[in-house]
Amino acid sequence: MTSALAKHAHYFADFQSLVHGRGACAPSWLQSLREDAWVKFNATGFPTSRRGNERWKYTNVGPIAKVNFGVTSQPPAVAGLKALVPDYKIDGSTVYDLVFVDGHYSPELSSPSHDSNGVIASSLVTETNDSNSVLESQVGHYACLDEDGFVALNTAFLNDGAYVHVVDGYPESLVVRLTYLTTNGVTSKVTHPRTLIVSGRNTDVTVVECYTGPQETSYLTNAVTEISVGEGANVGHYRLLLEGNKAFHVGVSRVNQKKDSSFNSASFALGTALARNDMEVLLDDSGAYCELNGLYLTADNQHIDNLISIDHAQPNCTSRLNYKGILDGKSKAVFGGEVMVRRQAQKSDAEQTDKNLVLSKLAEVDSKPSLLIYADDVKCSHGATAGHIDEDTLFYLRSRGLDLGAASRMLIHAFASEIIDTVKLEPLKDYLDTLFTAAIPDKSLTFGSAK
Repeated sequence: MTSALAKHAHYFADFQSLVHGRGACAPSWLQSLREDAWVKFNATGFPTSRRGNERWKYTNVGPIAKVNFGVTSQPPAVAGLKALVPDYKIDGSTVYDLVFVDGHYSPELSSPSHDSNGVIASSLVTETNDSNSVLESQVGHYACLDEDGFVALNTAFLNDGAYVHVVDGYPESLVVRLTYLTTNGVTSKVTHPRTLIVSGRNTDVTVVECYTGPQETSYLTNAVTEISVGEGANVGHYRLLLEGNKAFHVGVSRVNQKKDSSFNSASFALGTALARNDMEVLLDDSGAYCELNGLYLTADNQHIDNLISIDHAQPNCTSRLNYKGILDGKSKAVFGGEVMVRRQAQKSDAEQTDKNLVLSKLAEVDSKPSLLIYADDVKCSHGATAGHIDEDTLFYLRSRGLDLGAASRMLIHAFASEIIDTVKLEPLKDYLDTLFTAAIPDKSLTFGSAK
């Protein structure tokens, strides 16, 4: 065993168990993809070096790298787990549910679709065993192994996850709910959820991607999501990070949009000890539109890092990026927003904002919005703010009879509501509003105005 191999010996043992065990029947293309990914991860490891590593400059992944997280080879019993799956009823749409427990598809908790009507909403294991040509051409196409060790490690362990494919021209609006659930265990677990969404031409699909797990257990979720938005398609995407307070979460999302397509996404984060939300959207044809919203609330010593990139590669595209954070305790947030407008992308229209409400003098936010513009006929803007509630607004509410605590919570809720209100699924909107309202710290805001 080489010194490099010894460095990642516990991951290598799990990798060997996969490729020679439950993953041995995978098609040759997937086996080759796994092998390439392992070679890459073995060479690069985790991005622990801070010098010269701008993408990870403000986030230390040392706490992840030093723990020997292990893969669960067998799915646990599902008894009692249904109560842990977010439950909100959606009327008026065709709804499919896919639930994964400790990285394994759970048919008992799921309601899939197997292309009987032009829609596939199923597990990757099922579809790879069926030699799906679309899956072969798309998986691993958008998330590059060279990006960092997390993508490579996820791909090396690519076995199960969600596959959603809507054929060209499918007439109905669809909702697919994906739940990735981690359970309690005596050892530190790692799951590598993989999600592939392919929305054909002129289709309409909404995907809710939810990650959840136990509150007081240390575990790692290393997720990769790839989304292909076809010509004229409309894709709604909601990412719910509801992991436990001792969990680590690294999520990578890569989106490719074709002509006249629309991609509307919102990310919501509560919990975790350390979380990373890395999303890149490529506007790959004219007339494409994307809107990326985000809301997070941190407390205690939590750390969350949002790295969001939009690439205007073609002309006449529009993007909107709006993230908000609420920070309490000694928590820390990082926001890196980048909008690139390539030379040929004339008539681009881009806006990005990052606003942070700091509730504690010990909380910290590092915000770096940026515009890289190489075209001359564009309309672009960006901005970032971090501060406290305006004391004049607080005084006004108190003059109307509200005590200081109630006025403070009302203003914090109003700050968050701008992002929650972007959710188009009313039951999901109500669900998120309840979650974030309950998470608002019970405190009185007495400090001065924002800057």
